[in-house]
Formats: sequence, C-alpha cells, structure tokens
Amino acid sequence: MKITRNRLLKLTSNLITLILFINLVMMAFLVVSSKASGGEPQAFGYQLKSVLSGSMEPTFKTGSVIGVKPLVENEKKNLKVDDIITYQDGPEKLTTHRIVGVIESGNNILYETRGDNNKSKDLTPVLSDNVVAKYSGFTIPYLGYFIDFSKSPAGSAMLLIIPGIFLIGYAGFSIYQTIREIDSKTKKSASNEETV
Repeated sequence: MKITRNRLLKLTSNLITLILFINLVMMAFLVVSSKASGGEPQAFGYQLKSVLSGSMEPTFKTGSVIGVKPLVENEKKNLKVDDIITYQDGPEKLTTHRIVGVIESGNNILYETRGDNNKSKDLTPVLSDNVVAKYSGFTIPYLGYFIDFSKSPAGSAMLLIIPGIFLIGYAGFSIYQTIREIDSKTKKSASNEETV
C-alpha cells in the first residue's frame, strides 16, 4: 500500500496535535493537582514526592520523583525494618528514609530510620503518628526538577500557557493548510470547467 504525501502530512499533523494536547492535559493535571493538594501532585491514590537530597542514593537519585502511598492510622503501626517511609520531620519538612529498627514503648511505636547514603541512623526515632506514607516502589528519575518548577508561579504559568500557545498556533497552521488546499482544488476545478 503506497502512502501518498498528503496522507503522510495528515498523519503527521494528527500525531503532533495529539502530542501537544496530551502535553497540555498533563501539565494542567500537574499544576492543578499540586495546587489542590497544597503540595505534591497525586494520581491513583498515590502522592508524587520530589527527592531533594542525596540521602537515599542509590535507591533514589536527587531530582527523582517517587510514588508514596498515604497511610491510615492502623497501617502506621504495622511497618517493619526495610520499609521506606515518608514522615513529618518538622513543621514544614517531610523526609523519606528507610526503617532500620522498630522500638515499642508502651502504646507507642517508634521507628529508627536512616538514609541509604548515610553512614549512621537518624538522631531522633520517628513516632508512628508522624509517618505520612510508605514508598510504593515507583520512581521516575529527574522528573522532580520539573515538578518543583511547575509548582512555582512562573512555572505554573509557563507550563499551561506555552503548550496552549503551541496548540493554538498549530491549529492555525492546520487551518491555513486546509484553506490553501481547498483554494487550489477550487482553482483546479475552475480551470477544468473553462477548458471544457
């Protein structure tokens, strides 16, 4: 089956339109999800967290995005050694480290944690109530830089406006090409009528 030039152009045009549209939808999702959750974007019940330090290398590289599953109260007390958890490490700070020990103290459970790249465990054990989520095993390298940028006001604007401008520009170009094609067909049929 021979593919004509027009058919190839139309296929390419549709593919570019689809890519731009998917890009616009993904950017809108990241920006809206980040704003709605007040921080990290969420998808399918998982939170996407940006890795901002090298304390967990080589498990996660700095700038990666990891998926964590938020935990309910009874799940927070059933964690074990080698689980990787995200916990509240101050009023505005979340940390993701590996559990290296479990301490039971009356009704409380404390977790000793350590970054995989750190030589010693963290100074203060983590109270189970301060555990926010558990690592799901999902990692995308380098996407964290992009998500952090998308959360800034300039990044939010750029990531929504630029793909939109490209989509509108490409739609305008497609309309122009279609009008040109219609004009050439009209001129061709008019010249054919004159010669008859």
